[in-house]
Amino acid sequence: MYKEFFGLKEMPFSIAPDPRFLYLSENHREALAHLHYGINSEGGFVLLTGEVGTGKTTVCRCLLEQLPENTDIAFIYNPKLTVDELLASICDELRIQYPEGNKSIKIFIDSINSYLLDNFAHGRKTVLILEEAQNLSTDVLEEIRLLTNLETNRQKLLQIIMVGQPELRDVLSKPELRQLSQRITARYHINALSEKEVGYYIAYRLEAAGANSVIFPDNLIKLIYKLSKGIPRLINLICDRAMLGAYTESKKVVDRKILMKAVREIAGYNTERSFRIKMPWIAAGIFLVMIFTVSAIPYFYNDYKIKNNVRKTLLPETAKIQIQEPLKIETIGILPSELLENSKEKAFDSMLKEWNVPVDSKNNGNICNYINKYGLRCLSGSGDFQRLLKFNRPAVMKMYLENGKTYYLFLKSVKDNIALVIIGDVLKRVETKELMKRFSSEYTIFWRTPYGYNDIIQPNYKTPVTAWLDSKLSTINKRNPYNKKDNVYDSKLVAEVKQFQSSRGIPAVGMIGPRTIIQINNETGSDEPKIIK
Repeated sequence: MYKEFFGLKEMPFSIAPDPRFLYLSENHREALAHLHYGINSEGGFVLLTGEVGTGKTTVCRCLLEQLPENTDIAFIYNPKLTVDELLASICDELRIQYPEGNKSIKIFIDSINSYLLDNFAHGRKTVLILEEAQNLSTDVLEEIRLLTNLETNRQKLLQIIMVGQPELRDVLSKPELRQLSQRITARYHINALSEKEVGYYIAYRLEAAGANSVIFPDNLIKLIYKLSKGIPRLINLICDRAMLGAYTESKKVVDRKILMKAVREIAGYNTERSFRIKMPWIAAGIFLVMIFTVSAIPYFYNDYKIKNNVRKTLLPETAKIQIQEPLKIETIGILPSELLENSKEKAFDSMLKEWNVPVDSKNNGNICNYINKYGLRCLSGSGDFQRLLKFNRPAVMKMYLENGKTYYLFLKSVKDNIALVIIGDVLKRVETKELMKRFSSEYTIFWRTPYGYNDIIQPNYKTPVTAWLDSKLSTINKRNPYNKKDNVYDSKLVAEVKQFQSSRGIPAVGMIGPRTIIQINNETGSDEPKIIK
C-alpha cells in the first residue's frame, strides 16, 4: 500500500525469508561458519538454536546457497512425526525408493544406508536438516542418533543439522539423550541484534527495497531496539506498521508518535510510558500473518502463468569501451569518499557497457525493467564469491567498507585469483581473497533470455522456448533434435532437463528458470560476456 508513496520497488519489511533482503550480522556470520565447520567435519550433529524470529531459517537458507554441488539435502520442516514417518520423509526428500505403504523401520534404514553408501562411492555428501527440532519426541531423536551409525571406517555417511528454539538445548540435556548430545560436533546459539546492528539492519532492508531517503531517523533506532529487543522478525512488524502509519498521515519520515502508535496497534498496549511489548500479542500477530501468507499461496500460484507474444529485440552494435588495465594490485579496504558517490548507479552503468547496452539516464533508476527491451533480465541473489563465479557473468557486487558502510562495484573479469573491478569510474586490480573478505554476499548479474521466454517455464507449458531448449540439449547430450512442432514442454524434455539440473548442482525440479538457462548457455558457446574467459 505504501510502496509507491515512499518510492520503493519492494516491500522492505516482509517477514518472508527473501534472500534479496538477507542481512548477515556478525552473529549470523558466526552461526553460518559453525554450520560449515560441522558439515565439513567427519561426522556427527550440528546444533543451531535461537529465539523465535532471530533468523535461524535465514542462516539455513544461506547455507543451502553455499553448499558444494556434490551435496544432497533432506530438509524436514514438520518435526511432529513418528519414527516411521520421519524415515519415510527422509526417503522422499532424497528420492529413495521404498515399498508403497511400508511401515518397517528396517526396510527404511536399509534403503537409506544403501543410498548413503552409493552417494559416498560417487563422492557425494548427504545432509539432513531438521527444523523446529525442539518438538521432536525422544523416540525420534534416538532414531536420528542411530542414523549416524551409518558410517565407513573413515567418516559418517550422513551429516545432521538440528535447528530449534532454546528449549532444544534443555531437551538434549536429558540423561536418556546423552549419547546424542555427545555426538554434537558444533553448537551455536543466535542472539538478537545489538542496537548498532538494528540500525544497519533497517538501513540495509530499506536500501534493498530501493529507498532513496531516510525513513527512520537515527534518533528512533534506540527506541526500535528497545521495543523489538533486537529480534529481526519483530523489527519487521514494527517498521512495516510504522511506515503504514506514516503513509496514512502523508509523512515521508517516521516520527516517535507514529512509531509508538504502530507498536500499540501490533501489541494492543495503550501507554507510551513503557517500551515493553506484550510478546503473546506479537506472537499472535506473527501467527495471523503466517496464516494469511499460506492461504494466499494457491491464489498466487494460479496467477503464475507464462505471458505470450514476446518479441526479441536485437542488441545494438555499440562498441565496448576498452580500458587499459593498471599494473599494480590494490586493496579496497579504505576508499576515498568521492569514489563511492553514486557507486550503485556507476556500477550498473559499467555493466550496461559490458553488455553493449546504451547507458540511459532516463531509465528512472529501474535497470532491470530498462534492459528487458534488449532481451536481458536481472538475476539478484546472495551467496559466497565462489557461487557467484559459477554463473560466469559480470556482476554488480555489494561490498563492505572498514567502517561497516556499504558501496557497490562492478566485477569485470577474474584470472589467476586476480579480479578486475570498476569502483566509481576507476579500474582496479585486486586479489579475489580481498573481494571475498569485503563481499556482503549480495549481487546482481544480467542474463540473456531465449526467444519467447517471459517467466519460469513449468512442465506441459506451450512456449517457443521449447525449440531453443530442444536444440541446446541436443548439442549438450549429443543427440538429434526432436524438432517438436507443438512447442509443448512435455515429459520427455522435462526428464532431460531434470537430469541436466541434477548433474550441474541445480535443484532438479524440471522447471526452467534463470540458473538453468545460464548454465545451458555456458555449455553451448553463447556470446554473452564472461568474467572467466
